Amino acid sequence: MNLLTYPLIPFSFVYAGITRSRNWLYDQEWLKSYQFSVPVINVGNLTVGGTGKTPHVEYLVRVLEDKKVAILSRGYKRHTTGFVLASAHQSAATLGDEPFQYFKKFSNVLIAVCEDRVHGINSLLKLKPDLEVILLDDAFQHRPVQAYLNILLTSYNRLFFRDLVLPAGRLREGRNGAQRADMVVVSKCPVKLPEAEEKSIVSKIHQYTKPGVPVFFSCYCYETPVPFGNKVACGKKIILVTGLAQTESLATYLQEAGYEVIKHFNFPDHYYYRQQDLKEISNFAKLNQDCSILTTEKDWVKLADPIFREQIQQLPFFYIPIKVNFLKDQARFNQLILKGITH
Repeated sequence: MNLLTYPLIPFSFVYAGITRSRNWLYDQEWLKSYQFSVPVINVGNLTVGGTGKTPHVEYLVRVLEDKKVAILSRGYKRHTTGFVLASAHQSAATLGDEPFQYFKKFSNVLIAVCEDRVHGINSLLKLKPDLEVILLDDAFQHRPVQAYLNILLTSYNRLFFRDLVLPAGRLREGRNGAQRADMVVVSKCPVKLPEAEEKSIVSKIHQYTKPGVPVFFSCYCYETPVPFGNKVACGKKIILVTGLAQTESLATYLQEAGYEVIKHFNFPDHYYYRQQDLKEISNFAKLNQDCSILTTEKDWVKLADPIFREQIQQLPFFYIPIKVNFLKDQARFNQLILKGITH
């Protein structure tokens, strides 16, 4: 905790009190929450951004590949409101970058966005009554929905039990919110995590969860960069372009994989690119013609917008896919996900 944090602590107590009161009202059933005929799996966190929800939702889609699956998201920072079903007529701007990424990757999954998750789930069930499971992206604090399974993500780089409530820290609610978790996944771990550190993390997490809640540890697996600009090979000298909440995992991977980051265009999370941004990236790339331009999948779905096509096609642009892997107990995690889902 740095000195600048101390003046914010009283405001954190106020914010934590408000969220605690709201949760108490739901726990006492004074505020209504709804259950549904189809199992709802909620992937969320206590922290504002950066825990890796998107790749974990994609992991769940692969685990549930034999099921009829839908994904419902709020569609953060989209330029629309209400219920919107993903289709070829939509874009990252109308759906949000992460839902549009799901749509681009999973043709057999129903994707939709809606601020009101109850309305969104009912709308999905009207469209496809035979759905077998609905994945809720980032709805841990959305108490009107009673999920069949609540999966809480916490980043290894910013574990929730070491953090503070907004504005002094990055927590959306107090640490005791972890009581609602049915399982916890520590995301973005190093591939080789010492057993003693793992046990210490589990012990500290269990101070805030229900007894016996399983804790898993996952890491990112970065794959071969995929070209979407001019068709050249991706070199080791790169210009990095990101709009992420946290870039530590990517930066660590690039360093370990032997990439040299000449410049990092580091935009805010969920950033929507402008022509001026592409111009600045292009100008820098022209002065460094031995560099490739590397970005993330979440940024790719926005940079691949037709309005940037002419500029992008002239540049050596690549995106780097990521997948989630578990350090151990992956089969057990999969079994817990599939348990209770009707055949």
